[in-house]
Formats: sequence, C-alpha cells, structure tokens
Amino acid sequence: MAGPALAHSRMAGPAPAHSEPAGTATAHSRSTGPAPAHRQPAAWLVMAAVKRQLDVESGDEAELEPAAAKMARIHWQEEEDDRSRHCPYLDTINRSVLDFDFEKLCSVSLSHINVYACLVCGKYFQGRGLKSYANIHSVQVGHHVFLNLHTLKFYCLPDNYEIIDSSLEDITYVLKPTFTKLHIANLDKQSKLSRAYDGTTYLPGIVGLNNIKANDYANVVLQALSNVPPLRNYFLEEENYKDIKRPPGDIMFLLVQRFGELMRKLRNPRNFKAHVSPHEMLQAVVLCSKKRFQITKQGDAVDFLSWFLNALHMALGGNKKKKTIINSVFQGSMRIFTKKLPPPDLTPEEKEQLLEMEEFKESMTESTFLYLTLDLPTAPLYKDEKEQLIIPQVPLFNILAKFNGITEKEYKTYKENFLKRFQLTKLPPYLIFYIKRFTKNNFFIEKNPTIVNFPITNVDLREYLSEEVQAIHKHTTYDLIGNVVHDGKPGEGAYRVHVLHHGTGKWYELQDLQVSDILPQMITLSEAYIQIWKRREDSDESLPSQRGA
Repeated sequence: MAGPALAHSRMAGPAPAHSEPAGTATAHSRSTGPAPAHRQPAAWLVMAAVKRQLDVESGDEAELEPAAAKMARIHWQEEEDDRSRHCPYLDTINRSVLDFDFEKLCSVSLSHINVYACLVCGKYFQGRGLKSYANIHSVQVGHHVFLNLHTLKFYCLPDNYEIIDSSLEDITYVLKPTFTKLHIANLDKQSKLSRAYDGTTYLPGIVGLNNIKANDYANVVLQALSNVPPLRNYFLEEENYKDIKRPPGDIMFLLVQRFGELMRKLRNPRNFKAHVSPHEMLQAVVLCSKKRFQITKQGDAVDFLSWFLNALHMALGGNKKKKTIINSVFQGSMRIFTKKLPPPDLTPEEKEQLLEMEEFKESMTESTFLYLTLDLPTAPLYKDEKEQLIIPQVPLFNILAKFNGITEKEYKTYKENFLKRFQLTKLPPYLIFYIKRFTKNNFFIEKNPTIVNFPITNVDLREYLSEEVQAIHKHTTYDLIGNVVHDGKPGEGAYRVHVLHHGTGKWYELQDLQVSDILPQMITLSEAYIQIWKRREDSDESLPSQRGA
C-alpha cells in the first residue's frame, strides 16, 4: 500500500546529516506562523490517518504512534476549548424573555427529562442530540445558545459544544439562587433596593406573586410565611433539608423542595424581573393535596395554611414526638377543660342526677396548636335609623378572653353539648391568630364584617398563661409582622397581605403583583383574617422593625 509504505520509508533509518531533524522542522514551521486555514489538517483527518497506520504497521512504528495520537488529541482539545471560550452567539441571548419560574417541561414533548432552555426565545426543549427538539429548534429558527436546566451547563447547538463564559453566571444565579450563611444572617439588617433587568427597583423579599387564575388565597399565605425569619432562613439554605430520608415513592418532599426554591427566588437580589411566579410551588400543592387546593378555584386561606404547615412538618420527617422547624417556630400548647351538658329537655332533678355522674364531670386534656382560633361576636342583622348597616368593632383583647381559663364557650354536636374553656401553657416564638369570619350552615356561607381593633406592637399575653407557667415564660410580649385580609363576599372576594420588612421597619401591602407601602395605622382598619405575631426577645429592642412600628 502506497500510504503506509511511504510512512515506513520515512521512519526507517536515521535522517541524512544535511537534513534537519523532523522535530526541528516542525518547530521551525510553527515559529514562522500558523499555516493558512485551508492548509491545516482537520483533527479528525489526522486521527483517522493515525488509526490506519496502526492497523497495518508493527514494530518500531507502533511505538511511535501514541505520540502522534496524543498530539492530535491535544490539537483537537485546544480547538474545542477555543470554541467553548469564544462562542460567537453570546450576543443573541435575550435576558428579558428568560423566566425560570415555570415547570421545567419540554414545550413539544412535555417531558421532564433532559430539558434545555433556549436563551434566545426562553422556550424549553428536550435533549441536544441530532434528532432532539432542541437541536431541531436551533437549526430551524437559528437560536444557538441553550442552558441545561439540571446541570446548569451552557451549550451551542447544532455544533454541540459546551460554552464556558463567566458573563453567563447571572443566568445560572437566577435559575438557582444560593445564599451564604453570612448573607442569611444579615438579611434582617439590609434595606438596599435591587434593580431588575428591565430597570424596575424592588426590595428583596417584598416582591409580588403572580395570580395565575384564582390562587391569591395561597399567595398571601406563602408571602406571610416567607416573612417569618427562622422559617425563611431554614429554607434559604438547601443543606438544612436535602439529606432528609423519605420512603420510596413519597411525593410530599416535593413540597419542601418547591417551598425552598420559592423562598430563594423571593429573596433573590439579582432577579431579572421584580416579581415571581409561584407556578412550580402551586403545582406541587395541587399534586400533594390530591387536588384539594386548586390554582383555578378560589380557596380558603386558613384551610390552606393549616394543611400546608402540617404537610411541611410531615415531609420534613416530623411526627407527634419528633420536632421540625415548623414545631419550633409555631407550636404552642394549652389546657382544654371540657364539661358535658345534660340534655335541655330534662327536668331540673334529672339534670342534677346526671351532673353527679363521672361522665358529666369536668375533664382536662393537654393539647398543642399551630394557630389560635379567635371567635367574633355576632354581627347585627338590622340596619340603623339612617338605613345603613352598622360595622361593629371589637378590641383584640375581648376575643382573646377565650383563652384566659375562665371564659366558657358552648360547643354543640349532633347528639351532645359541651362547655369548654381554654388556658395557654406555652407561647411559641411566632404566634398565628385565625379570626373566624366565616360560618357555614346547610344553605350558605356567611361572613362576619366585624373590625378587630388591635395594636401593631406590645401585645402582652401573660394574663392568658396559667400561674405556674407565667414564672417560666420570661417573654410574653408580641409584635405584628404579618396580616392577611379578605375583601368581598364569602367564597369569592380577594386576598391581600400586609408584611413588615425587618430591615427597614416599614410596612408593605402585597396583592398579587401589586406592591405598595402602607401606614401601620391603616392596617388596623382592614378585615383581618390571619395574623402572625413575633415574640419580642431581649435582642429585638434595637431592631428597625421595632422602631419603625
């Protein structure tokens, strides 16, 4: 064969004395500058020639071959590295269309597997092979820069090489924000505004959540919980929960992952836009609640809050004995005194006889709670003399009297009636009040419009603790940090939330995408539905949130 024979004749025997060694000639030719592009052999041609030689040659020639193969491989790697670091299509990236808040699904096949985002138009496509949807999109439309949503690596298609460029780090940070322990520790001291890609300014943590159709009942709860510092800090750092063991096939842990991602997106100081879509979080809620809570149907914020806290607790591996961050932040305890009432149609003598029985004597049980239900007095049925309905008002301490251990309340069931009284035995670091505005009967749901008058700060709950517990509880004073409001008719209407920004001490009103600051005095005029109160500690006296409030 002519090719191999020629190579053999070149290699056999020493070179003539007057001729330069092969290595020197190569070095000389390199030093005079690179050959023109049309004269440079492509890397694959060099490697193919080397492979052919290996197939037919033996002896000394085969010993020299690995060096040639190594040189060809180095040449190919240098060429590939040069392409990776000098991609000509980086200026086609359009950051204004990038949105990583939605479910990571291929827009054609609807598959979760191996999904890439086109950084030119923002759409999601699967794969990057020759027949993949991402590759077809790159050829048909001329969009070349893609990001793997799982590995966070950038690729140029259809050439199929990885892009390495530090200017793309802002895109990966928007997709997956990360927070250091130092950053998290200083969150409540920061009051610096951030600027989104479109030029709008926002305060990290005080950003709107998109109302996809009728999910504002969930948005306000997520906003309020994201403003509870220990809960927020726990979920900002993925290390805290990523190693929790769950049984095979368990889907509830998806709730924890999505809530953590939402917390990090809400606090992202380098976001491309001044709002966040909770789409992935709500998809997890629909799945884990078995469609009890929907995106397209209005729900009850208290029902969602109760389910969500308990579901998070269970997903984090908690139970009645094992504690989680949910217990540590929100769980208190109380004593419940229950006394069964005799039937009302009995004679006084028969009632007295029944009251002597053990069944009708008062019993006491210990119970834990994640929130306290406050009952409103009955609203007036009739209009006043000016043909206007009176909007009743009630002080917060009047409806808190339910928990002083003295006030009795009658509870009716289908068969029996009970008298109950409650006394608090442990106050949590963060206390949730649920002001019961809605009552259901067989025909309709009725809303109580009573306004609750409450102070924003310095609510002392010491008198609601039993005497022996008062000595143990050093701190019993609470300040408001979150207030969920329901406006409109029962079963319909809309929700909004007031939150306190701890860094500035200012109050903000959030309703879907609308964010506005609000005076503390205006908060007390709203029809409060859910409130979150923070227990004041010794270290809190100098915080801006105390001064601002």
